[in-house]
Amino acid sequence: MFDEPFARGRSLVHGLDPRMRLAMAALFSICVALLKDPIAAGSALIPAMAVLSLSTPPLQLLCKRVALVNVFILFLWLTVPLTMPGTPLATLGPLTASREGAELVLLATLKSNAILLTFLALVTTMDSPTMGHALDRLGVPSKLVFLFLFTYRYLHVIADEWQRLVTAARLRGFAPRTGMHTYRTIGNLLAMVLVNSFDRSSRVYQAMVLRGFQGRFVSVVRFKARPRDAIFAFLWMAATVGIVLMDFFPEIRLV
Repeated sequence: MFDEPFARGRSLVHGLDPRMRLAMAALFSICVALLKDPIAAGSALIPAMAVLSLSTPPLQLLCKRVALVNVFILFLWLTVPLTMPGTPLATLGPLTASREGAELVLLATLKSNAILLTFLALVTTMDSPTMGHALDRLGVPSKLVFLFLFTYRYLHVIADEWQRLVTAARLRGFAPRTGMHTYRTIGNLLAMVLVNSFDRSSRVYQAMVLRGFQGRFVSVVRFKARPRDAIFAFLWMAATVGIVLMDFFPEIRLV
């Protein structure tokens, strides 16, 4: 199975109802994604960082995840201000950065980091089977839940199959180069992975049917909402509503 370091812990966030965590993370992310004011977007970082601190994540892994996402945002900073027309903000030789481009990238940076920190705190702190069962309890279509759970369960099997085929090809003298022979070989390897995956999926399905599978997973885990879940949901909703109001009514910030 894949390593899920954020899911291991006994913090306050880990003890919250997974259904509530998924619902609050989705609601917060949608609201933040629709923000248009940089100050409101920056305010969204406050509850995101607060709940992240409560989840006590591994600091080194947290920094790696955040840095990985912000590497892509760095490319936006290097391109958007230089290509978006508007009021000149800075000039370096033939290149001119626009104020509108910089404001747009700043807004994207704040919103993406707020959503990222929220998901690291509320979603990655549960393992994938728990997340799948929570999605099922929230009314997500069963086929999507099955797709998620089976992808998680067998993705590493497919990766092992690919490594086995690549190793077999190398033992037969295959060395990747730029040429049609390499492209045909990789295409054949990918085709074999798909064929073997299809055969395995058929065997797995037949085994499940023989064991009484009727289209729905049965979990021994029973989710139960407690008072602390209601308190957290209320506080989180209040913070979300406050951020949305800041975006719609900027004069609130001056009060």
